[in-house]
Amino acid sequence: MSSITTAPNSLGVSTKRAWQALGVLLIGMFMSLLDATIVNVALPTIRTSLSANEATLSWIIAGYALAFGLVLIPAGRLGDRFGHKWIFVAGLALFTVASLACGLAQDSTQLVVARVIQGLAGGIYLPAVTAFIQLLFSGRTRGTAFAVMGAVIGVSSALGPIVGGLLIQAFGEKEGWRYVFDVNVPIGVIALVAAVFLLPKGAGSSKPSGGVDWIGLVLLAGGLVAILVPLIEGQTVGWPLWTYLLIAGGVVLIVLFALWEISYTKRGKSPLVPPHLYSHAAFTGGTILALVYFAAFTSIFFSISILWQSGLGHTALESGFVSIPFAVGSILGASQSSRLAPILGRKVLVIGVGMLTVGLVAVWLVLLLVPAADLTNWDLLGPLLVAGVGSGLFIAPNAQFIVATVDPQEAGAASGVIGTMQRLGSAVGIAVIGSVFFGALTVVKPTAAQIADAAKKHGADGAQAIKAAITDIVQHNVAVGFAHSAAAAIAVSAAFALIAFFLVFALPKRLSQGWEAKPTESAGAKPTESAGAKPTESAGAKPTESAGAKPTGS
Repeated sequence: MSSITTAPNSLGVSTKRAWQALGVLLIGMFMSLLDATIVNVALPTIRTSLSANEATLSWIIAGYALAFGLVLIPAGRLGDRFGHKWIFVAGLALFTVASLACGLAQDSTQLVVARVIQGLAGGIYLPAVTAFIQLLFSGRTRGTAFAVMGAVIGVSSALGPIVGGLLIQAFGEKEGWRYVFDVNVPIGVIALVAAVFLLPKGAGSSKPSGGVDWIGLVLLAGGLVAILVPLIEGQTVGWPLWTYLLIAGGVVLIVLFALWEISYTKRGKSPLVPPHLYSHAAFTGGTILALVYFAAFTSIFFSISILWQSGLGHTALESGFVSIPFAVGSILGASQSSRLAPILGRKVLVIGVGMLTVGLVAVWLVLLLVPAADLTNWDLLGPLLVAGVGSGLFIAPNAQFIVATVDPQEAGAASGVIGTMQRLGSAVGIAVIGSVFFGALTVVKPTAAQIADAAKKHGADGAQAIKAAITDIVQHNVAVGFAHSAAAAIAVSAAFALIAFFLVFALPKRLSQGWEAKPTESAGAKPTESAGAKPTESAGAKPTESAGAKPTGS
């Protein structure tokens, strides 16, 4: 590689400079994806440290995902217009500041607001990563660059719970959760300095994709927030009338959004979500699949982390270890998906979602059948490994099959919609699962007879025996209550996965040769629309395939 001084790319920078720029971009991507999983193990300690209620825990995850998803498409278009370098720098700077604000939060409101801003920032700068790869590399080199990006996606997602557990273990449960966010600050500062010097200028599209549909964005955001607020807060406040009215209002706003997009398109402008995409029945099914699937798998470790720490009394690090089989399985599945997809076609997605569903059902059965006090990591190892392999097989190629349901020239816009639906699915999943988990949570108070029986087992009389007996009974009842809640939440996740299994059959059995043969046209000269859409779904290796632009065929 050292003998090559220039790279055949649209920016005219050297190969060495292109790879250095990619390193900077992937540091930013690593931070945003790590933050999507690292927080799960910190939720119980945040709850005790800030006296946060159940709704706050859901907002910490759902608020990040919702904000992230809403700005992906607008950010990609702003990058087309003003240049991806400065959009990346601005987004990364905001992400770094928001991370510091999360770590300094003194109450749950401050933390949720900072977390939402952090999600917005991640959604602003992530589209620039794949856009730059499209611009900096070509041919097989581009495929290699996307493969490296896929590896970073897998590693960051897998490391999140472990890194979070280690930080909380090192700095203590009371304040350790702050370092889960603060760890981004030094990394972000270094990445910012490197980005200013290493990212090439003039990285905008030669054909800007038009203005941003701000009214459409406001209508969509308003509708989604109006629906999510009751889903997250309803259980805490007892489902008063306003929660139902707000959901109805959210539905009205979503309908108005659809009507606005149709009107906006008729005026010859570029809408946030092109209505004509939904003239393809298979694409409609595919976008619902994206939403439902991400609702299923994003919420798994929300439930397990709270059970493991708040219910069973384990440390954050021990909670992080529970996720290792899923993470390993996901990496294994993703590493094989690109090889299996051309051979098996849609069957690889069917197998992937099927394995996820079977794994989640098995986790549910374990939580139902194994006494709460006896639960260990080993009980969940097999089910989570199966679910992880299935997730890896599905996530890498799924967007490619969904995009293949539309015309090649529409692939860029379609890919942007898919990425947004995936992030919104994560938000909806957490909202629903959080409501189910905490709604089902009941801890039975010990009776006098139980206390007396337990005191006898301690073989002592008096206050000390009674105190020990009460402690034992309370711990047992807490474990049983949280295990019951987690089982109910996992059952809903499994139901989401089962729905996704049936929706897979709406996708084409195979990717047609004609569709794959036109990478340039399918990208629509708008790399950020195909890129800006998918931060995490391409855990495999080739995001541009999902965007309709095969890296190796460009």
